[in-house]
Amino acid sequence: MMQPGDVLIQIEDLTKVFYTDEIETHALSGVHLAVNKGEYVAMSGPSGCGKSTLLSIIGLLDTPTAGRYFLNGKPVENLDFAERARIRNQEIGFIFQSFNLIGDLTVYENVELPLTYRQRMPSAERKKRVMEALERVGMAHRLRHYPSQLSGGQQQRVAVARALAGHPSILLADEPTGNLDSRNGEAVMELLANLHKDGATICMVTHDPRFAKHAQREVHLFDGKVVAEEELKKLMAEVQV
Repeated sequence: MMQPGDVLIQIEDLTKVFYTDEIETHALSGVHLAVNKGEYVAMSGPSGCGKSTLLSIIGLLDTPTAGRYFLNGKPVENLDFAERARIRNQEIGFIFQSFNLIGDLTVYENVELPLTYRQRMPSAERKKRVMEALERVGMAHRLRHYPSQLSGGQQQRVAVARALAGHPSILLADEPTGNLDSRNGEAVMELLANLHKDGATICMVTHDPRFAKHAQREVHLFDGKVVAEEELKKLMAEVQV
């Protein structure tokens, strides 16, 4: 059983290269990163700096070109497709900018869907987890509604509930406020802050410095590398000259 402060994610010298028409694009270049259990980390930096690529690798949606990645102390960078899918389903909760809710499923069914892939989970346990998650985000009263009947802020709350229902080791949020107005954006950030207070481990990508400040710690990326905040400011100033 992990204790708060134990290392949940350990990334060592991670690189990611995309090859297109004989052109090499180095999205990540020697990234080192550790995220402790119970920590709230924001990854920020300019567009194209590698934030979302790094989050995709952390979420096992993509594989690194080189380097090591340990999740809960186990190497996961070279697992096969089936094992990666199993770990994603059981260990990782995703919150996307575009919500990614299924339009012809109700709120309840959207939150329940990832749990249906856990073959040994009884339906009573699924129901309990779905209702707990919806209550936690203040959306239990909308369980029979469809995504089209909800505001953007409400849809993102349902997406958070879907991520929570699986009791993941970590919540990964990729620009969770990107499709929301400022009021709903602040409401979602407040929700994430409350989840963190309750013990959730969160890793969030954001381009908005206002929302990055909600996290305990900020990791700054520039051209595929982790840089110190002062160095990022200097590099950004040079780019804008």
